[in-house]
Amino acid sequence: MKRLTILLAALLAAGCAAGPPDSCPAGLTPGVRAEAFFGRSAAGVQVVDDAGWAAFLDQVVTPAFPDGLTVLDAAGQWRGSTGQVAREAAKLLVVVLPGADAAQAADRLAPVASEYRERFGQESVLLLAAPTCLRF
Repeated sequence: MKRLTILLAALLAAGCAAGPPDSCPAGLTPGVRAEAFFGRSAAGVQVVDDAGWAAFLDQVVTPAFPDGLTVLDAAGQWRGSTGQVAREAAKLLVVVLPGADAAQAADRLAPVASEYRERFGQESVLLLAAPTCLRF
C-alpha cells in the first residue's frame, strides 16, 4: 500500500490533478488515459496464470470500468524491495476516461490495484494517469 500511496501522491503533486487539457483540437474532447501494470510473478515464480488473470478481469476490472478497457501482454522489469532486478510477464491495463481528471482516474484504479496485490501477493502495481484529448 505504501508504494501505491507514493505513486498516487506523485501523480497529484506532478500537476496531473489539474485535469484534462484546457482545450482540445476540434472533434476531440478532454479526458484522462490511465494505465495499470500488473506483474504476474512473485519471488521469481509465476503466480498469476491465464485463468487467474481472466477471473480477476471478469470479477474486478470489468465491473470497475464497464464502458471499456484494453489489456495488453507485456514483459516487465523492476527492482523490488530486496534490491534484486526481477523480470516477469505482465498485463497492461489501459482505460480512457472522458471528462475525468487524474485524481478521478487514480480513485477508480486504486481499489483494482489493491485487490490485485492482495489476491496475488504482489508487492506493487504501477499506476499512471495523464490528461489527453480523445474521440470515440
